[in-house]
Amino acid sequence: MSKSKTSNKSGSQRPEGMLIVLSAPSGCGKTTVVERLLKRHPDWVRSISTTTRSPRSGEKDGEDYFFVDRPTFEKMRSRGELLESAMIFNHAYGTSRNFVLDSLKEGKRVILAIDVQGTRDVKQGLGGKVDLVTIFLLPPSVKVLRDRLEGRRTESPEEIDRRIERAQDEIKEASFYDHTVINQNLEETIFAIENLIQRFDNERRNSQHGVRTARKTR
Repeated sequence: MSKSKTSNKSGSQRPEGMLIVLSAPSGCGKTTVVERLLKRHPDWVRSISTTTRSPRSGEKDGEDYFFVDRPTFEKMRSRGELLESAMIFNHAYGTSRNFVLDSLKEGKRVILAIDVQGTRDVKQGLGGKVDLVTIFLLPPSVKVLRDRLEGRRTESPEEIDRRIERAQDEIKEASFYDHTVINQNLEETIFAIENLIQRFDNERRNSQHGVRTARKTR
């Protein structure tokens, strides 16, 4: 199921690529969705975030995240190297400005998996300058989300409670996004996202005056 509302304007100086921002509460399956999309679309690229947290089991530096210490992160932010940055559960996360803009100039579709505040920063910084579509993944229910977090066995009960509390706050911000998709079935979620992106792309190509009409779908 999806709900959408898209309204962007294109200009002659826009890069040819498309920026796809994907957000979701922790445990909602955002990483799995991104991995599946990249597997199905090898020409798409994922912007690898920089973070100050330690790697989880199986995570690799330069593939899952760029792991840096706090002073290094602060230097990157002060030099304007980050398109967006946010503090999440006492750890800093950020996105390389040059990677995103260079990839868009090359005509690539770039997936950016970030939180709500990061999305606001991206919209403020790039809104109207690049073709941008924002998607928020919703869990079927808070109970299902808790079950998924507990099933990961990577957080303590107290940490899970904090993540659930944060998730409930984030869900309230879902209307800020162009589209929302309930991630109940992975294949259906992938299909819904692909359709939303294809429709966005069709509107971009077919629009003579660069104005896309708002709409809602279910």
